[in-house]
Amino acid sequence: QVQLVESGGGSVQAGGSLRLSCARSGVTYNICSMGWFRQAPGRERERVATFTIDAGPTYADFVKGRFAISLDNAKNTLSLQMNDLKPEDTAMYYCAARTCGRPERNFDSWGQGTQVSVSS
Repeated sequence: QVQLVESGGGSVQAGGSLRLSCARSGVTYNICSMGWFRQAPGRERERVATFTIDAGPTYADFVKGRFAISLDNAKNTLSLQMNDLKPEDTAMYYCAARTCGRPERNFDSWGQGTQVSVSS
């Protein structure tokens, strides 16, 4: 099984930037997708961006043009560059991985999360 550890969260003002990182370890050869999800208090968890090995990155509409996801296989690190942050981006951000063969939206490994807070 893969282990995921996020870092890079923090507090910024609106318009600022943060870069989240997710270090993966353990069994990684059978990972076909990785992604970033977020959950704000009182709201359901939502997909932010995913990176699929054979299809590349996809983004939720609300972050297109502002966020960029990247995967460095050599360093076993998934990153999320977040620019032009808005107060509504405030949430706990989670890194996740999907084992090959599972349905596309069925991520089965999760990190502990890193908090992002954006003030106006």
